[in-house]
Amino acid sequence: MKLYFVVALALVGAVAAQKYTSKYDNIDVDEILKSDRLFNNYYKCLLDEGRCTPDGNELKKILPDALQTDCAKCSEKQRSGAIQVIDYMIKNRKAQWDVLQKKYDPDNKYLEKYREQANKEGIKLE
Repeated sequence: MKLYFVVALALVGAVAAQKYTSKYDNIDVDEILKSDRLFNNYYKCLLDEGRCTPDGNELKKILPDALQTDCAKCSEKQRSGAIQVIDYMIKNRKAQWDVLQKKYDPDNKYLEKYREQANKEGIKLE
């Protein structure tokens, strides 16, 4: 019986490790997008040009993996937040979007990979 319990705990831990932390899921994305100060702090963090908050560090850490895996470890809330941010940036902060894209996708590999999916979400990737 003890062995079963240990194996069950190990499986629960393995499944939990396959998702990104939900610790920051209650961050108000709209508030960040509406505030130049907050938005620019995250932007500079992602570019290694400014200090990062704990959630900014987490975002910077998981972003490459999320791009590679189609956000496979994202919760639904994280996925919808990512779509919201991408749509906002392309429509309202195109220059900053271009800079981030060059840093995180210099060969347009992900841009091409996600173009069809973005179109379904109403996002026009250029």
